[in-house]
Amino acid sequence: MTSSIKKQQLIGTVVSDKMAKTLVVRVDLRKRHFKYHKTFKVSKRFKAHDDTGEYHVGDKVVIESCRPISKDKKFKVISKA
Repeated sequence: MTSSIKKQQLIGTVVSDKMAKTLVVRVDLRKRHFKYHKTFKVSKRFKAHDDTGEYHVGDKVVIESCRPISKDKKFKVISKA
């Protein structure tokens, strides 16, 4: 039986590719202040799993949530954006 759980997908920029099979991806999000309604930009960094090693610093990539691969890695790289 397959579950139809929709996984979280984010688009970000590769910041670091120095680790083996791991990328650090910066995701920029736009948030809105609850009281003053001004929008502002927030960035967050995620570690993502990359088996092939084809992505490098500066590439725009799509990452998707998955089962925990290590303590910090809970995303895997799907494709270039």
